[in-house]
Amino acid sequence: MEVTKAFATEEQCLAYLEAKRWPDGIRCVACGSKNISRITRKVTKKTDNKRAQLYQCLEPSCKQQFSATTGTIFNGSHLPIDKWFMAVALLVDAKKSMSALQLKRHLDCNYRTAWYLAHRIREAMVDSNVPKLMGVVEVDETYIGGKQRGQRRKKLNKEVVLGIRERGGDLRLKHVEDSTAETLSREIKSHVDPKVKMIVTDELTAYPSVMIGAGMHGSKHETIKHKDRIYVRGDIHTNTVELAFSVWKRGITGSFHQVSIKHLQRYLHEFGYRFNRRETKDLFEQTIGRMVGVKKMPYSKLVEQQEGHAFRAPRAEDF
Repeated sequence: MEVTKAFATEEQCLAYLEAKRWPDGIRCVACGSKNISRITRKVTKKTDNKRAQLYQCLEPSCKQQFSATTGTIFNGSHLPIDKWFMAVALLVDAKKSMSALQLKRHLDCNYRTAWYLAHRIREAMVDSNVPKLMGVVEVDETYIGGKQRGQRRKKLNKEVVLGIRERGGDLRLKHVEDSTAETLSREIKSHVDPKVKMIVTDELTAYPSVMIGAGMHGSKHETIKHKDRIYVRGDIHTNTVELAFSVWKRGITGSFHQVSIKHLQRYLHEFGYRFNRRETKDLFEQTIGRMVGVKKMPYSKLVEQQEGHAFRAPRAEDF
């Protein structure tokens, strides 16, 4: 409701984007000049994709026309900016996310527009150049996908998601190709600082080799043996990373039902982004601020030939 009141018009939304993109004053997106003029035009329903506020660079060698959305992830969108803002508010507030079909109903647009919109918002939720995790870190892997009948090669049709979480700190969710020692060691090296106080895993046979390869073996590595029905041994457990897994799996089951392997990492970025900021009060403002710094994502790039397959929502017996 607060978003609806604050950003009820296109002009209010564009003014907010301008303040986020150019806090020190509007500059030409091509040459960086401050010598610009404002062009205000009337926008009708037939031209909703046209911005009400346009700028003209006055430099003789440039003369570029641009708006607050030029070159950003909003670029070329036919959807009014106020609907973009509403979609962001809905996604950052939904603990288990929101399907494109549900967004379609809320925003009164077609399904393809809602699906494309949601993925562009998720692109702004990708955390890059994040610091490595320290303190006490829990590592666990889970398997996502359809139920495989029989015991032989029972994980053949499943995708591996690696979870790494610092207690009292951040979470990393990563779609990896397999759960071999080489793959896990590479990811742990990438996300965990060698000076970590302690790293806790379950009894997967690859982990001892993984920790040796990552330089975190010996007293730094503790194992909890779930197969012996032991889940907590003092401070040694993987309960906090498994809590993050449970939120993610309920999102798949309750919201999406089926997601594409091609886009799986983007969904994981969304859940990790929201999970790490669950106590943040200005998450909507932060997300909009990130979106003006993300380059446009063409629809053709998003739907280009997919590798792999889509998987259905997991059932309780899959876990």
